[in-house]
Amino acid sequence: MLAATRLRLNERREAGERRATGKAGFKKMSSAVKVLSRLQLPADLLAGFTQPATAGSDPAPDIVMYLGCNVLKTPHIALLCLEVLDRLGARYKVFAGPAYCCGVIQYRAGDAKTSGRIGGSTVAGFAGTGAARVLTWCPTCNIQLSEIVMPSTDASFDLQHVVPYIAERIDLLRPHFIHPVNKRIALHEHPGVAGVTEGAIKILAAIPGLELVDLEQPRVGYMCNSLAPVPAYKRELHARELEAAAAAGVDYLVGIYHACHRELCAHEATSPFKVVNFLELVGEAMGVEKPDLFKQWKMMQDVDRVLAEVATHAAAAGLDLEGVREVLLANMLGEQPLPIDFRGKPAPESEAAPVRVISE
Repeated sequence: MLAATRLRLNERREAGERRATGKAGFKKMSSAVKVLSRLQLPADLLAGFTQPATAGSDPAPDIVMYLGCNVLKTPHIALLCLEVLDRLGARYKVFAGPAYCCGVIQYRAGDAKTSGRIGGSTVAGFAGTGAARVLTWCPTCNIQLSEIVMPSTDASFDLQHVVPYIAERIDLLRPHFIHPVNKRIALHEHPGVAGVTEGAIKILAAIPGLELVDLEQPRVGYMCNSLAPVPAYKRELHARELEAAAAAGVDYLVGIYHACHRELCAHEATSPFKVVNFLELVGEAMGVEKPDLFKQWKMMQDVDRVLAEVATHAAAAGLDLEGVREVLLANMLGEQPLPIDFRGKPAPESEAAPVRVISE
């Protein structure tokens, strides 16, 4: 309903203005994804995710793993997700990147025609694989496809978020958790997509040694960037959660989604705990590590230092350093709702967070 209301409000503008707004937003997103993914992933691996497949070139997969676009800014999350699917024995085809956009940027701009064309093309690509199930990663993509795009198509596949899918098969994954993770953690939660928080907790519960602290913070929106229209409230939420995590003595503040990770990860530099994605703990339990280069660079808080570190790889990937600089400034250092040197009020000892032991 909110998306439909936003569309109607934006449709009051001239059609040309709506198209231009959607085109500019898509261009900005595509540039950021292109640069940040090429800086962190080998070209051949990235190409396998983002280049359109030739119809009928491979046997039909059981699953399409639809990563969306922006998770490629933090590709360690995507790689860990695929590692889990490998451990589950899933036969899947990956769709990722702007070539497979869900159309939400154009939809938000009020350009429903272009949005429908882009989203419909992506859905047709999924259907063309012959897969019976499509798993999403991004909650924005999940909502856009399930509520707006697919009802107007004749798609025959089931759409499901990957976290509940994994949680339903936790008994197959459990034997791969061979390393205890003796850590005290708190989960950064959003309630927008049904079953995701519950699924993440079920997955984490299977890891030996984990102890979950309930910080008793508000659960709002479907991902941190969905709170962009209320920036002051988002900063307040982040400050309260970070202070509560410090007061609770956690080792890790654990997020689920990629956008939340981008906004929160640099706070690790000034916090007594690490900020990680929950799949990093899954990887730790399986003995698999994928480096979080995005967080490493963002914690530097200095674009020149980051450029010095990535210059050689950027040149090899055919990226212009000035273009890289612009992306880093806007999409890494500029994407920091709450300054990392904020000073919040510590939670009183009488409000210490309750503890749930979730390992089995």
